[in-house]
Amino acid sequence: VLENQDLQDSIKPQKVEFHSLNFNTTLHWQPGWAREARDVLYFVQYKVYGQSTWQNKDKCWGISSHVCDLTHETSDIQEPYYSRVRAALAGVYSNWTLSCRFTPWRETVIGPPMVTVVHSNKSITVKLQAPRSPYKRKKGSKIPMTNYYDLLYQVFIINNLLDEQHSVLVYEGKDNVIKIQDLRPGVSYCIRAKMYVPMLDHSSAYSSRQCTVL
Repeated sequence: VLENQDLQDSIKPQKVEFHSLNFNTTLHWQPGWAREARDVLYFVQYKVYGQSTWQNKDKCWGISSHVCDLTHETSDIQEPYYSRVRAALAGVYSNWTLSCRFTPWRETVIGPPMVTVVHSNKSITVKLQAPRSPYKRKKGSKIPMTNYYDLLYQVFIINNLLDEQHSVLVYEGKDNVIKIQDLRPGVSYCIRAKMYVPMLDHSSAYSSRQCTVL
């Protein structure tokens, strides 16, 4: 019995955590310290906070991976969820390891917008596209994150003559096409943008830079 107990402890999953970007939500965990870790199989369950019964995640039942996609299972984005994972090796099962509580609307990370830059002689037109969620409209297009949050675009310009690090906020708002005027011909400018969520006071990471010479 003691050997079984040791084996149970040695395969028990560690650090069970939700990771979520634009509501694409996965559960991650680390293996226990058993030497035979590569032969260990994992079993994932989830539930909404307050429910008494756990649901099995069929596609993550007896898997060797350390990640499980729960995007579909956490689609009610205002609800808090829990998940738990246990491991099995040679017919011995570990105890369950519980995640922290996870509420998609509060905790998903919002990604940066897509940025397209078109220049004319003294101005730059910036086209912005908010990131999209994995959830689809009836016609099949993915629902943008602007449907779920009051999001603002923040647009920054970098004048490469001045300083790489010196980016100036030139626009904050909801328009997805903006025009930056009165720029100097012959100068290289870079644009990058963020999504900002005023209600949660969160910003996304920066988009990749789009550079152009006027």
